[in-house]
Amino acid sequence: MPKELESYTTIMELDSFGEPEIRKLVNDFIKKQEIQKPKDDLIDKLVTRLKGLSQTEIENILSLSISEDGQLNYSDLPRVLAQKQQMIKKSGILEMIQVKETMDDIGGLENLKEWLKRKENIFKQLKLAKDFGVDIPKGVLIAGMPGCGKSLTAKAIATAFEMPLLRLDMGRLMGKYVGESESNMRRAIKLTEASSPCVLWIDELEKAFAGVNSGGSSGGSEVTLRLFGNFLTWMQEKNSLAFVVATANKIDMLPPELLRKGRFDEIFYVDLPNKTERKKIFEIHIKKRRAVDFDDINISTLVDKTDGYCGADLEGVVRDAVELAFTSNKGKLTTEDIMQAIKETHSISEVMDIKKSKESYEKLKLKSASKK
Repeated sequence: MPKELESYTTIMELDSFGEPEIRKLVNDFIKKQEIQKPKDDLIDKLVTRLKGLSQTEIENILSLSISEDGQLNYSDLPRVLAQKQQMIKKSGILEMIQVKETMDDIGGLENLKEWLKRKENIFKQLKLAKDFGVDIPKGVLIAGMPGCGKSLTAKAIATAFEMPLLRLDMGRLMGKYVGESESNMRRAIKLTEASSPCVLWIDELEKAFAGVNSGGSSGGSEVTLRLFGNFLTWMQEKNSLAFVVATANKIDMLPPELLRKGRFDEIFYVDLPNKTERKKIFEIHIKKRRAVDFDDINISTLVDKTDGYCGADLEGVVRDAVELAFTSNKGKLTTEDIMQAIKETHSISEVMDIKKSKESYEKLKLKSASKK
């Protein structure tokens, strides 16, 4: 804006359409096209899923939906998600992840699952919950050992909540011009709010805000500090239906301001799987690949031999054993095949110094994701 014109100018920012405006657009479209009005439940779902789209995009989706059968029905809901995917792709900042993982794919972490079940019930009965005085869930920080199901849980949450999963890559926010990174962060937040209800997944949060604790002594740290400030403010003040799932491997690298109450609803610590959890993980991965052989496999023996293995290690063991059984032309998967794969696998406890990480988590007294 030229300086000479600033005093004559008023800046007006156009917000995304709210639910009342979208509902009016949908109802006006139905009347104009003279089609049968769908059930209120379908209109409610359409309105919720159309949030974040422009008037032109909404009208295009509705027109495309009635072009095949002349009416609006539940089969048209995936079109809205596809259009939102286009919007996310064009931004170049966020990424929409296709998910098929469910809570049944997670072995153990029962405390975390029970907590998420409560949040799921709130989202699925949002109006009743708000009328009762329940706050809209903000998000969860899942910290702990690598390969123990943090990313898998983020995907399963999106499936359970019946929301699209958006992934924020902090590397994409960084721009080469002054102020570009902060602008990208504001744009990412605005896009997330416009796309709500959604699950926003921020993977390896400690890497995203590396340098914040240094106090901004370098140019890069100053930018990170400002990004961190924008993110903190949003987490504190947000009241949209965007549920943030952040994962971290080294929580001691995160700024203490991020860990206090009011940012995330809860912080969970994910440890290496215990015996019960290892048994469940073996069951999930064997049944997924060779369900027909499961009853003949001695799971207890496998569990006893895999102390110190993370979930990713156990999946790798089963995958290698199935491959070995196939290439050996045995025709079935046996306990011996899996034992051989265990012998050839170096667990995360062997390749990483996890003692220091465990001490950090115990010191912070975080809530355990697993039942003892």
